[in-house]
Amino acid sequence: MEEKKFDLNSIIGFVLIGAIFIWMLYLQQPTEEEIAVEAAKIEAEQKAAEEASRQSQSDITLNDATTAMTAVTAKDSMGLLKLQSRLGSFAYSSTLASASNATTVIENDVLSLTISNKGGYVTEARLKQHTTYDSIPVYLVKNGNSTLNFQFSAENRLLNTQDLYFEPSLSLNGNNQVLTMRLKTADNAYLEYRYELIPGEYMTNFSIKSQGLEDVLNTSQPMYLDWKLKGYRHAKSISYENRYSRLTYEYEGDKHSKLSPTGDDQELEVAVNWLNFRQHFFSSMLLTDTSFKEVDFSSRDLVEDETTDTIYTKQYGAKILIEPKGGAIAQNMNLYYGPTDYKIFKKYDRDLDEAMPLGWGIFGMINKFLIIPLFGFLSGFLPAGIAIIMLTILLKLALSPVQYKQYLAQAKMKVLKPEIDAIKERLGDNKMKIQQETMKLQNIAGASPLKGCLPAILQIPVFYALFTFFPTAFDLRQKSFLWADDLSSYDTIYQFPGGFSIPFYGDHVSLFPILASLAIFWYMTMTMGQNMQAQQQPGMPNMKILMYLSPLFMLVFFNNYASGLSLYYFISNLITIGIMLVIKNMIIDEDKIKAQIQVNKAKPKKKQNKFQKKMATMMEQAEEQKKIQKKKK
Repeated sequence: MEEKKFDLNSIIGFVLIGAIFIWMLYLQQPTEEEIAVEAAKIEAEQKAAEEASRQSQSDITLNDATTAMTAVTAKDSMGLLKLQSRLGSFAYSSTLASASNATTVIENDVLSLTISNKGGYVTEARLKQHTTYDSIPVYLVKNGNSTLNFQFSAENRLLNTQDLYFEPSLSLNGNNQVLTMRLKTADNAYLEYRYELIPGEYMTNFSIKSQGLEDVLNTSQPMYLDWKLKGYRHAKSISYENRYSRLTYEYEGDKHSKLSPTGDDQELEVAVNWLNFRQHFFSSMLLTDTSFKEVDFSSRDLVEDETTDTIYTKQYGAKILIEPKGGAIAQNMNLYYGPTDYKIFKKYDRDLDEAMPLGWGIFGMINKFLIIPLFGFLSGFLPAGIAIIMLTILLKLALSPVQYKQYLAQAKMKVLKPEIDAIKERLGDNKMKIQQETMKLQNIAGASPLKGCLPAILQIPVFYALFTFFPTAFDLRQKSFLWADDLSSYDTIYQFPGGFSIPFYGDHVSLFPILASLAIFWYMTMTMGQNMQAQQQPGMPNMKILMYLSPLFMLVFFNNYASGLSLYYFISNLITIGIMLVIKNMIIDEDKIKAQIQVNKAKPKKKQNKFQKKMATMMEQAEEQKKIQKKKK
């Protein structure tokens, strides 16, 4: 066996090799300038990486899949494959520069719309010429209170456009601004939202169509356009605004309906032409050229306590079934963000005025063909308060012949009162006989309570039409008169301190309802007070209580109503009182009426008409029946 020895030559060799290696490293060492350049490069790369990371985190969120933008742009195959597995062909949209929360604004002189790349829908709608009660610009859409989502199936996936990114393109069509938002699977294959804004118009052309997606879309599955909106509060009175905030729509040709203004309500309708998320004086509407086959409407009242402050009034929803044609989507529509104004609605000739609560039947006709045109003419050259007064004067003058007939009938009944009292005294407790004799006397004299009631009934349609007109008159909004700051809302002469509120009355005192209550009490005292007993028929309830209930009702109920409506009733009753005094003191002579009644009595008795004969026969039969019952006893 060979003995191992320490080899000095080997040690020297290793030392020499190590020395040479160290010397070479020393010679390759970078200079200070090279070190500085390299450090700058490293710092720049780190900053770029950090910025890319931040951008990817904020801009790309597709169906809960977060993929770094820089990785996709750099053709990171693993990231793109993961996105592809979730979105299929629509993952292409995430590779575009538009895959961010950027927005595009289109606007004219009355309306400004902001449309987001993410979802492709309106995220802000501002009315440029209107403000709220506290002088803030009117926004119908802002801060996420509205969404518009198109839900469809593609490549065995259920997709929602509100989670996807569209590519915007802004152009002009004449003077109209056109914004196309495209959700792409390729450069020539996409789903498109198209917005076209016309100068001076609140109505925007809006359409949804597909291009080159026939092999991608699954048209056998239902497609839905889901529109949701929470209505912002814009008026001083929460309760008043909420009362007139309502979802309305047109369906099956020319039928119109609405959801409940209180609580939760839902309705499924077919063949819908338009729908309106009405917020009292402002509307958000969706209209279609081809009727929606089916729409699921929903409405929820968000005002839990009308005495406390609130941001929203109603939560509206409409889930619309969209029908593809030939494997493609093509739906032409309109979006309206603007005032709930009859004049604006009427010019579109699509029955949009039915979205306003103008009254049904004859009441709505009076508003549309008489009151609205007349008030529009007057307010065109007069302040709103003076226009209301002039409207009231003209209507009362037009109805004065009817009022004359009413007062004449009352005067005749007053003249006959002594004779009617004599009949009551002569017949005692025989109420049936008293009624028969009284009717005979009235028929001979040509006087009847009905002749006094009928003229009053004829005035009811105008009364009710005006009751529905004033709360919906956009021309009254933010128009002041005397102490009222806004004729479309209540006036305030005293605000209760410390949030104190009286049930049914409110937290303030309005002066116009007080004046209207006093005027109506005065009027009823003149008409009912002096003639109540003359007109009272046996067996009928005592109507004198109306003298007190009507003014009280006016005082309490109208305290939170539009001051313009209370102003109308105040002026109307004053004019009515004036007309009655003129008729009584200058036109009607009770002595002449009494003489004429005597002449009528002397004339040959007229034959009774069929109605009078029937009534007389019925009363005679009732009298005979009463006699038989007495004999049996």
